[in-house]
Amino acid sequence: MIKQLRSSLKWLYPGMRVKRWMLLTFIGVMLVIVGAALATNLKGLTYIQNLDDLSYLILTKTRLPPPNAIQFVVLGLLIGAIGFTFVLISIVQFNRSVLAVVAPDARENLADRIFVQRSLAQGQRIVVLGGGTGLSTMLRGLKEYTSNIVAVVTVTDNGGSSGRLTQQMGILPPGDLRNCLVALADAEPTLSRLFQYRFEDNHEGLAGHSFGNLFIAAMTAITKGNYEDAIVATSKVLAIRGKVYPSTIQNVTLLGELEDGAIVEGETEIVHQPLPIKRMYIRPESAQPLPEVLRAIKEADAIILGPGSVYTSVVPNLLVEGIADAISRSKAVKVYVCNVMTQPGETQGFSASDHIKAIAEHAPGKKIVTHVLVNKERPAPELLEKYEKHGQKFVEPDLDAIRALGYTPVPGNFISQADVVRHDSARLAEAIFRIVL
Repeated sequence: MIKQLRSSLKWLYPGMRVKRWMLLTFIGVMLVIVGAALATNLKGLTYIQNLDDLSYLILTKTRLPPPNAIQFVVLGLLIGAIGFTFVLISIVQFNRSVLAVVAPDARENLADRIFVQRSLAQGQRIVVLGGGTGLSTMLRGLKEYTSNIVAVVTVTDNGGSSGRLTQQMGILPPGDLRNCLVALADAEPTLSRLFQYRFEDNHEGLAGHSFGNLFIAAMTAITKGNYEDAIVATSKVLAIRGKVYPSTIQNVTLLGELEDGAIVEGETEIVHQPLPIKRMYIRPESAQPLPEVLRAIKEADAIILGPGSVYTSVVPNLLVEGIADAISRSKAVKVYVCNVMTQPGETQGFSASDHIKAIAEHAPGKKIVTHVLVNKERPAPELLEKYEKHGQKFVEPDLDAIRALGYTPVPGNFISQADVVRHDSARLAEAIFRIVL
């Protein structure tokens, strides 16, 4: 109690630049009370009676006519209005003084920020599952509609910076988690760019690493190996809208069985195989999800799978024990966002219906999708030619085949075309919320 009192008294310290506004607030409140009392003729109050007697004395001495009831009302309203203006000015100036120190960038659009945050907090509860750049692209659009987002991210990446950090420090691959954190960030753009900065080859020992990956690795060490706490702390730094969880905190290895029966271990190795993939599984097969993930799925209004590599981004989440069952039991709208282009070694020659078949085969007997979001806009010929050189083709939107499988296709133009073909985050989010709402 004494400690709290001392802390409160610090507002009165010299140089705080708030005392004048606190005094003005007090004066304004007093004027409002006096004005209201005069306007409503509350003579029963002692101080109002004294004011009344004083006014009559002054009028008698000056030989001016005494005021009538209407004049008292007008005077009371005028005094009350002045008092209210004082209170309003003092509140605005008090907030500016405080914000100038704690949040200087928020002074100009504070009301807008508060309104947006309050509105987003009442938005639909969305759970997204996947990995890769496709998932982070979608999250950028979704966060403009709601902050009740839970991103469940696969942790089987064994290549690049993520793979090296996993081998050297024993942490979960941070790359896809980092992309999702940055996508949901409400922090300064410079901070987001910092997390995505990748060291070049001339930085010995750091070449290929992104700053965000190293930050998560360092935060994991600070939290004594607690990966959950590390992600939560990173989320606070970036001030993200929503939450990001790994699908499991156990170190898992992704394995793929090819069409000829060969078993390939590791995500990087799987995507470079020329033979079609027959099925995927993880080791250990009993890997458990976080309780928060299962709770989010249970409470969700919508569950979104993809976009992203079917076998190495979407399916690995379904292989974690309990996740597919939780999705199947959920009463939420369940949407699969189909890829725009095929991927060599994974989905070569796949149509949209083939993508959803591959997902369904890894959750047999479970209803994990109700709607399939399919892009029907064909990219420009020069882009298609560019992709075909790398063995990638446009995913044909075979809507009738999707309906025949028991799903509701949602066709539309969902891509942006520049040097690459990608989903447009705004169009994608708009289409998803049309389904949800």
